[in-house]
Amino acid sequence: MELDLDESSLAIGRIERALSRIEKALADQPNRLKSSVATPVADQSALKAEVAAVIGELDRLIAEADRG
Repeated sequence: MELDLDESSLAIGRIERALSRIEKALADQPNRLKSSVATPVADQSALKAEVAAVIGELDRLIAEADRG
């Protein structure tokens, strides 16, 4: 299955939004750390999931680019 331009644009949009969420979470992290001793596990899991999603989208785009 070859990605067309619309699908590629959507994938890039998903990557940009995920990176934006990661950036915001990392920027907010010092504020949360002041009020608690450790970062909640849920926050860490959410960031890991976002990073995994970005990596998955990038892998998909790279694989399609290699084929096309």
